[in-house]
Amino acid sequence: MNDRERLGSRLGFIMLSAGCAIGCGNVWKFPWMCGQFGGGGFVLVYIFCLILLGLPVMTMEFAAGRAAQASPVRLFQKLEKPRAKWGAWGYVSLVGNIALMAFYCVVTGWIIYYFYKFATGATASLGYDAMKTNPTVNVVFLLVTVAAAFAILSFNLQKGLEKVTKVMMSALLVLLVALAIHSLRLPGAKAGLAFYLVPDFSKIDGSVIVGAMNQAFFTLSVGMGSMAIFGSYIGKERSLMGEAAHVIALDTFVAVIAGLIMFPACFSYGLEVNAGPSLLFDTMASVFNHMAGGRWWGALFFLFMVFAAMSTVLAVCENILAMVRELTGWSRPKGSLVCGVGVFLLALTTALGSSVFHFQPFAAGSTWLDFWDFIVSTNILPLGSLVFALFCCNRFGWGWDAFVAEANEGRGLKVRGWMKSVFRWFVPVAILFIYIYGMATFNWR
Repeated sequence: MNDRERLGSRLGFIMLSAGCAIGCGNVWKFPWMCGQFGGGGFVLVYIFCLILLGLPVMTMEFAAGRAAQASPVRLFQKLEKPRAKWGAWGYVSLVGNIALMAFYCVVTGWIIYYFYKFATGATASLGYDAMKTNPTVNVVFLLVTVAAAFAILSFNLQKGLEKVTKVMMSALLVLLVALAIHSLRLPGAKAGLAFYLVPDFSKIDGSVIVGAMNQAFFTLSVGMGSMAIFGSYIGKERSLMGEAAHVIALDTFVAVIAGLIMFPACFSYGLEVNAGPSLLFDTMASVFNHMAGGRWWGALFFLFMVFAAMSTVLAVCENILAMVRELTGWSRPKGSLVCGVGVFLLALTTALGSSVFHFQPFAAGSTWLDFWDFIVSTNILPLGSLVFALFCCNRFGWGWDAFVAEANEGRGLKVRGWMKSVFRWFVPVAILFIYIYGMATFNWR
């Protein structure tokens, strides 16, 4: 690809980057992790991780992508010193994006299925376990998700991905606020707010910190080159730390508001908040089934979820497509077809993991979904963030001066000299320490 495609506007860039960040990580994973890790204390640690770790790494990714004008499979090779070997991580980034879609597309299919059921009023038989173990439901709605994503991506960047993402993200934010206002007016909402927003410091331990860091990287999609690709699609009119701050602020807003929808509703109807991955499906479906006009509130809620999830599916599939096209030189339509088939076939492991392809990689009850999530969330995202920190801030990589010059090009928030110790030392040391602790305490069996 000699002429790299461009986004049509700054709004398109922010919406697309935020769309990649905003998704199931905000409105499926964040609330259930918050419920399991004790509420307000987890939220506090999570916000610290976003500011101290997420913001620097996202700024680095944007800068490296804009400077290289390439996806991760070529980015490191363009910016690294002669005879360096950083380029190998570009291929790991491709693996990470594919592994993410191997379970994320399935979860998105579940959300579309729930929206369909609420929209048609057929909610009596809904259940998380029943859905997971139904091969037909899983395969059909996985196919819908993958086919829709790569059909949109087969068009050029501005007419396909940018245009659709702007509409979806705008609708998502409107639905989000409407649902939050409704939830906060429920009886018993005050107790839910107290659990969610008031930290209980006695519940903050090492596992909470590990979970918060992994969730921060998961929700921001940093560490596996996603943001580097979007950085390569924009011009030099705006500095990149400011753009990263805007994306993180929008991402955090959606996550926090999602909690404001779920926790007051759960406490109002006396439902468990520590249900884990089924919180979104079983618990929220029960909330809507008890609620006056619940069918329509449920349909709106899951429509919002569809927009959130599909924005990430589109963004990450664009990452996969961009990397594959750089390696092969394929056109958008051909690359979309091949990548779509490949993602669909790999995701069948998760779609059929509770019915046909039984696999227990870790503790009792773990499945293919847990395996792919372990590859991505527990390993590639934090290790990739460590790689970007080392690469951008040290002479044996791209180098601090080159990184700052690129990041500070244009108007907006700048990387300052006093931040060097944070970016160069605190970020990689903190990531490495939390990663090692997380691996040592992981529930292997």
